[in-house]
Order: sequence, then C-alpha cells, then structure tokens
Amino acid sequence: MGVALPILVAGLGGAALALALAELLGSIPAVRRYVGSAAAALVRTRREGRFPTVIERRRLGVLTGATLATLTLTVAGPGPAVALAGLGPWLAGKLISRGAQRYRAGLEQAVPEIARGLADGIGSGGSLRRGLVDLAPTLEGPAATELGRVCADLELGVAPRAALTAMAARSDSPEVVELIAAVSSQERSGGDLVGLLRRLAEAAEARQRVRAEARSATAQARLTGGMVIAMPVAVGLLIELVAPGFLGGLIGDPLAAVLVAVALGLQLCAWIVIQRLGGVRT
Repeated sequence: MGVALPILVAGLGGAALALALAELLGSIPAVRRYVGSAAAALVRTRREGRFPTVIERRRLGVLTGATLATLTLTVAGPGPAVALAGLGPWLAGKLISRGAQRYRAGLEQAVPEIARGLADGIGSGGSLRRGLVDLAPTLEGPAATELGRVCADLELGVAPRAALTAMAARSDSPEVVELIAAVSSQERSGGDLVGLLRRLAEAAEARQRVRAEARSATAQARLTGGMVIAMPVAVGLLIELVAPGFLGGLIGDPLAAVLVAVALGLQLCAWIVIQRLGGVRT
C-alpha cells in the first residue's frame, strides 16, 4: 500500500495536468486550428490515402515534438525533453507512413471483392464503365474511396482504362496494379474478361490466406520485439514514480548517460532484427 499510493497519486496528478493543458490549449482558437489541421491531415492519410502537404507535415512534426517534450519534461526533466523533442518530425513521418500502409492494406484486402463485382457486372451484359459505377456504392473503406474517385473521373469523360490506370498509380500496390493491368489488357485485346477476373479474385484470396497464416505464425516474435522496448521503459517510469528524480540523476551522470544510450541503442537494434525476422513480406 505504501508503494501503490505514490504511484496512484502521481498517475492522477499526471492525468489532471494533461486535462488542464488540453482545456487551456483548446480555449485558444489559433492553437485549436493548428492542432486540428495536423490531426485532420493524419486522418485523411488513413481514410483517404491523401498525403499531407508540406505545411501539414511541418505542423504535425511540431505537434508530436511538443507532445514528446511535455511528457518527458514531467518525468525526466528538461534535458531529455529537449533531446526527445527533436524526434517529433521522425515520429510524424512514421505516423504518416503507417497510415498510408494501412490504407493500402485495406485496398488490397478488397481486391477479390472488386474483381468479383466487376466480373458479375460484365458477365450480366454490362460494360466496364457500368460495372464500375454499379460496384462503387457497394464497397466500404479505401476501396469505396478509390472507386468513388474512378467514378468521378468517368463522369468528367475520362475513359475507364485511364481512370483505372490513375487508380493504380495512386494505390502503389502490386495487387491493384495486377488487377487493373488485366482489365486493361483484356479490354484492349479481347478475351474472357469475366473468367480472368474470377481467377484473379481466387488468387488474391489465396495470397491473403497465406499472409494471414504467416502473421499468426510470427505473432510471438512480434510480441517479443515489443516487449524488448516496452519492459525497460516501463520499469524506468515505475522507478521514477516511486523515487522522483531518479531518471534525471541517472542521465545527469555522464558515464551513466552513455551506458543508458548504449543500452537503448542495443534494444532498438534488437527490436529491428526481431521485426525483420518475424515480419511478413508482401
């Protein structure tokens, strides 16, 4: 009980401080617009596949750097806070890259559904244009967004092949490029497009099943990689809550600071190696 009480009080104090800062910053219109613009850019990357502009990336980097500095300042003091604030742009880039990857993964997941939908539309006697227009409202997520853009291009008079080629360029996905290349080649040279689309759908589903099985087989390795980073950090924060000033004093000693930096570097290398060994390449 004697150890748990300071931890509980420190946690409640940190939560209260965070809420107070959020209320203070939210009451300032300029800050609210700044934060809203950066957050909206990140959301658009995840939901619409749109990369932020240079100004939005700069704002997101400043916001993540300020957040890291504030969190570190409350735990380890101003010295580490200044150092970690410089990681803001790197972390912002990682968040943007992760959002783009999730968007592409969602689009690739819908490739079998797109192929079968087009096959059904064309097989019933419709054209490729008609099949795209009928298919778009039935999709969800990134696939609905991309097919919506294709339909918007079609309404402007763009040829179906050109609209699909633009979609392939935006997606940066080999599976989407394969699907659209097959549609374009069959439309140009003729042949059994319906049968080809159904075979592509089956092949895409088979690849997705293999990737899912591989991720399940390597789940323990990825969990281990996360624990490599999380456990020392969690223990350090716990000690800091029990004995405030521990991390600041540790980093203040030059020899201890060097040893901590080396240990963090080795942990980061171990995490990268584990992620590479346990990752699933597509």
